[in-house]
Amino acid sequence: VTKNQSPAAILEAIDAGIMAIGENRVQEAISKFSDINRSIEWHLIGHLQTNKVKQAVRMFDLIHSVDSEKLALEINRAAGKIGKRQCVLLEVNISGEETKFGVPRQQVISLTKIICQMDFIQFCGLMTIAPLNADPENARPVFRELYNLYTELQVLHIPNANIQWLSMGMTNDYQVAIEEGSNLVRIGAGIFGPRPQIKK
Repeated sequence: VTKNQSPAAILEAIDAGIMAIGENRVQEAISKFSDINRSIEWHLIGHLQTNKVKQAVRMFDLIHSVDSEKLALEINRAAGKIGKRQCVLLEVNISGEETKFGVPRQQVISLTKIICQMDFIQFCGLMTIAPLNADPENARPVFRELYNLYTELQVLHIPNANIQWLSMGMTNDYQVAIEEGSNLVRIGAGIFGPRPQIKK
């Protein structure tokens, strides 16, 4: 996760073996894209507003944060215009926190089926953000529930779905997330150290 990191720091990480970088904001990614200019995957892990979809589809290999049918339709439209099949994950609000983005658990299967009917989207799995807590063990039930939902989706054999990624776990709790089935973790401070603050 390269939020607030300089292109020089990102290039150093790539030289050390990093093959995919995750950005929280489309605008910040755009400002770094030409400076990086390496053959790596770009992931959008932050909330995506509909007015930024066109730019996001042109840049990102995987969008982790699809959280509504409206957003999926906009991504499908933008991807169709450039002849791209955009890989996406559905963001799930497992913990039910009002401050978090994401689809409620009970809507995941129905929304997945809708997305999988879109011509220019490739549905690839699920993502969640666990509640922020000093003890990573407190995140375990959230990760376990999302893993159960992930396996439930896989056995449904939904047409056009390619359910391969379970994106959960960050620097503080990624070890617990991996123990509970995550195969895509989002690590920032664990690689770069404390995030530098951008002056306003």
